[in-house]
Formats: sequence, C-alpha cells, structure tokens
Amino acid sequence: MSDYSKLEKCLGYQFKDKNLIVEALTHKSYKKPYNNERLEFLGDAVLNLIVGEYLYHKFPKSNEGELSKIRASLVNETGFTKLAKDINLGDFIYISVAEERNNGRKKASILSDAFEAIMGAIYLESGLNNLKPIMLQLLENSYDKINLDVLFSDYKTALQEITQSMFGSIPEYKLEKSFGPDHQKEFEVSIWIDEKNYGTAKGKSKKLAQQAVAKIALEKLKETQL
Repeated sequence: MSDYSKLEKCLGYQFKDKNLIVEALTHKSYKKPYNNERLEFLGDAVLNLIVGEYLYHKFPKSNEGELSKIRASLVNETGFTKLAKDINLGDFIYISVAEERNNGRKKASILSDAFEAIMGAIYLESGLNNLKPIMLQLLENSYDKINLDVLFSDYKTALQEITQSMFGSIPEYKLEKSFGPDHQKEFEVSIWIDEKNYGTAKGKSKKLAQQAVAKIALEKLKETQL
C-alpha cells in the first residue's frame, strides 16, 4: 500500500481505515472492483452543506441569491480542482495507463471528483464535526478573500490560462449594451476567443458581467477537452 502521509499532512487528517483513502483515490478507469464515485456523491452533498453554513455566518447581510452565487463559485469543478491542486492530490490518484498518457492527473474532472471523494471518506469515517474544520481550513488557505468579485475573477484567470495554452491568445470581452436606470444599471458582455463568440452574460457591473461570461466560456472549452 502506498504512503499517504504527505497527503494526510496536507489535509490535517490521518485515516484509520487506509482502504477508505484508497477507494477515494481510485478513478473508475483504474479497473478495480471499486472506485471513488460513491464517495464523490457523498462528498458533494456534505460540502454543499458545510460551505452553505460557512457562508451563512460569514456574510450575515447577504441575501439568498448572493449566498447561492458565492456557494456555486466554490462548490463546483473549478473550485474543487483548485483545492485539489493546492494539496497535490493528483500525485496520489490511481488512474489507468491510458488516462496517465492523457494527462489525467491534471484533468479538472478527475481532480475535482477525487477531492469530493476524499472529503466524503473523511465524513464517513469521522463525521461532520471533524470534516468541517478541515474543509474550511483548505478553503481559507486557497482564497485570500471570499466574495463575489474575487471568486469570479478566478474564472477569468483559469480561462486565460486555457486559451493561451489552446489558442496562443487571451479572451476578448465586448460590451454589447447597458440598460436600466443609473442606480440599477445592468451590463451585457460577450466573450470572443480566437475570433469565435463563446457566449454573453449580464451583470450589475462590467466586471461582474465579464466574470460571469468567463465562467460560461470556461465550461464550454472544458467540454471540448473531455
């Protein structure tokens, strides 16, 4: 059995049942009688709850819509991939030879799923009260600030990295129109990559509209990489 002490140190948690960590790190491509999909399912549900409660207390003046947006920016493939990379989770995942050749250890979908599975495994073994501080510590280590502007800016950064790698260029944001009274103005922005339109989005500022449309483009590009 491999040595998981480095990973456990990053997590701040030591597994009593090493079979559980092996299952959490096993991708379905590895062709074992088990894989991490069930633990991923459990982790996803529990992380939604933990992050939801965290945001509820952190932003006492935010309404339900704002809290949902912030949670959606954290509890998703991009957010979990960021957390997975920060603990070098890719080094420990069991994947097939084909996935290895395909750069599977760096794939967002594989990293994100493994992160959810690891969190699900800790929850299963030790319960919510033990998992909560681990997850919140990982969040606070990875983000200097947690608010709408900062979280959405990560989409722009992630998108720029992908477009530079795929096309050798950076995205272009175009203001299509603005509407509404001055105190409640909305902006509609389109995004162009390699002279192709990847969508439009609206926001209460140009910056938020750009960030929202960057998320749309990022998801579209990731689909083409699968």
